[in-house]
Amino acid sequence: MEGLKFDLRVYVLVTGCDPLRVYIYDDGLVRFATEPYIPPSFTNLEDMCMHLTNYAINKDNPNFVFNTDKKKMDVGHKRGIKVVFD
Repeated sequence: MEGLKFDLRVYVLVTGCDPLRVYIYDDGLVRFATEPYIPPSFTNLEDMCMHLTNYAINKDNPNFVFNTDKKKMDVGHKRGIKVVFD
């Protein structure tokens, strides 16, 4: 997505096993890497900001965009999952 590697965080609640009852929260989180994705090779294997989506790793990258507006969840490297599927 946008040439960046990303992960989806979906929140679920399991309230029973027999019968199985699972509730999926209607919102979640999408985290993006801060460097354009290129398949791993010997020359880029050390570039953690390309291959990992962890906030703790990417937040210090100069390309990281913080979202400071709760009404615009389609901005930044950490977004609400609803805007990804809209």
